[in-house]
Amino acid sequence: MSSITADNAGQYGDSRKLAARARLHSQYTIAETAWFPWVTAQLSLKPGDRVLDVGCGPAWFWAATADLLPADLHLTLADLSQGMVDEAVARCSALPFGSVRGCQADATALPFEDSAFDAVVAMHMLYHLPDPAAGIADMSRVLRPGGLLAVTTNGAGNMREIYALTTVFGSAPYDPAAEAFGYDAAERSMRSQFGNVTMSQHPASLRITEPEDVFLALTSYPPGDGACETQLTRLRQAIADAFSQRSGVLEVSKETALFLSRKTA
Repeated sequence: MSSITADNAGQYGDSRKLAARARLHSQYTIAETAWFPWVTAQLSLKPGDRVLDVGCGPAWFWAATADLLPADLHLTLADLSQGMVDEAVARCSALPFGSVRGCQADATALPFEDSAFDAVVAMHMLYHLPDPAAGIADMSRVLRPGGLLAVTTNGAGNMREIYALTTVFGSAPYDPAAEAFGYDAAERSMRSQFGNVTMSQHPASLRITEPEDVFLALTSYPPGDGACETQLTRLRQAIADAFSQRSGVLEVSKETALFLSRKTA
């Protein structure tokens, strides 16, 4: 998950709140191939490619996969949050890239020339935009002909067992990211812009054994991060009940996919 809109400034000034949600995935995912390496294997990047990461967040993706990537990539890390950009550049500067630069940027008005990049990556961020199609259009603009756009997002059934717990806040029992920009929207928007798109879903699930990690994740973003004590007490009870009903282990389904489009000449 990454940041890119002004409305999320409090959420994404740095990576602390993001880390609470990421912990569920890093600690409890069951998968033959972890998410970041799985995505990397499908990007088909070549030595020397110019790569733009839009909504880069703290650049955990690049840190986790640097050894799997081709040599001498020229990496541009863009995010609306300057704090995220600073953290991302600091993290990646010591890694074996050809070059690393950071840029505070709006995803719908990228400050780069046309055809400036061989690949653009937008991982779990388009659902933050009021108009995701506008973001996709500007990412297409900065891609060279033949360049690759890689987008990741969630499906409607993603982590339904977790989101069912948020009803204590009056929230709907499904992933808000998928509601804003899920599989159908990603496929439709990218096909409309590029004329082509392929989709692959990561085969994975969660097996959560620590209730407190669920509580921390659900109180790291609205409305949980502003909930009153009564709501927080109800959330803790709902989480405790969910674990108790499942013998202390919460099995959670995941729907997370990669969409790839090539820019035609």
